[in-house]
Amino acid sequence: MKTILLTLTFLSALNLVAQNPDYDAELAKELGADEYGMKMYTFVVLKTGPTQIQDKDSAAVLMRGHLDNIKRLAENDLLTVAGPFGQNDLQYRGLFILNVATKEEAEVLLSTDPAIAAGVFKTEIIPWYGSAALPTYLENHEKIEKKRP
Repeated sequence: MKTILLTLTFLSALNLVAQNPDYDAELAKELGADEYGMKMYTFVVLKTGPTQIQDKDSAAVLMRGHLDNIKRLAENDLLTVAGPFGQNDLQYRGLFILNVATKEEAEVLLSTDPAIAAGVFKTEIIPWYGSAALPTYLENHEKIEKKRP
């Protein structure tokens, strides 16, 4: 990230970074964007955890709680992206991009997920620098989602 910022700062100093004629200062402020339209998020990889639930009813309750927690975090603008991975050899089950800047904030949010708390999933938490406009994609997703889990 420092390399990206240093490069952009250097190019800006050389006047090689043009000003965007479509720049919307109010929207940038609302989304928490820096001068490059970016911000810090927390990227979370959900991996298979040590706990295996054999009872189907108990597993269903945990998964329902997991999905309800995802919905709650998204409704409160704390979760920007969530989704499962396809079959893979890494035991990666899914990902979250949380709309928080620190690992500590992410850990608090992740502790509210019953499947994580039960050990069905374990997490890897990584700081991530991405477009501040990323959360706005959910507005369009709701318009194209025919069925909800």
